[in-house]
Amino acid sequence: MHPSPAPGAPAAPRRDDGPRRSWTDPVLGTSPRTLARVAGLLYLVIFVCALFSELVVRQRLIEPGDAAATAEAIAGSEGLFRVGFLADLVAFSADVATGILIYVLLRPVSRTLALLATGFRLVQSAVLAMNLLNQLMAIVILDDAADLSAFDQGQIDDLVLLSMNAHTYGYLIALVFFAFHLLIIGYLVWRSGFLPRTLGALLALAGVGYLVDSLMFFLIPGYEGAASPLVLAPAIVAEAGLILWLLIKGVDVQRWRELSEARSAPPTADAPIPAGTR
Repeated sequence: MHPSPAPGAPAAPRRDDGPRRSWTDPVLGTSPRTLARVAGLLYLVIFVCALFSELVVRQRLIEPGDAAATAEAIAGSEGLFRVGFLADLVAFSADVATGILIYVLLRPVSRTLALLATGFRLVQSAVLAMNLLNQLMAIVILDDAADLSAFDQGQIDDLVLLSMNAHTYGYLIALVFFAFHLLIIGYLVWRSGFLPRTLGALLALAGVGYLVDSLMFFLIPGYEGAASPLVLAPAIVAEAGLILWLLIKGVDVQRWRELSEARSAPPTADAPIPAGTR
């Protein structure tokens, strides 16, 4: 315990806590607005690469239920197939960096929830990266067909289609983790005050869409994604909206600074922590 000052003694000088806390990242030395724009740029890379790999490569080459046609298409467009693999690899690498930057941006709202959201996103990235082995195996099987003398051509084609089907289900598993990531960051964006509440609601709705779509594939026998375009439509709007907002507007630096300083400083009677930081 500290002794009380004697009556009439001059008050002890207030301790100098040093210079006012900076609102730049202590490691990168950049403002939250710059970090937001870097996150937006990385998210754009993810968006473009993932759409290219899915729409231009897989949907063009894979014929559901037709192993021979799928194997022939992949063998005839091996270069395109490998570029699609590389595009996914770039997207998933960028996804790791994006998850960390989103954590930095949203930790003033709730460090615990921002960390939880990042954990879900990193698990998604790891599952997606490992799942690329299924896609790669399709082309490996075709390239090494001469060494698979125990299999006839029809069986080799079946193995190729099976690899791509496994890739599809691996992607759906990863999207369950991504769904929880979006639900959490949607809530954090809604509470933040430095990003639009509408964007937070859309992100949470996108999370619900991803979760429902994946569970329908797992729980409904023979389901082939009939409702996927309707269920996932909010996800396209939400993620595109987040990319554009981060790139063009960034974040409200003043509000971000207020939350960050309120969280780093101990609460006092005359300076309560803003509601958005609890």
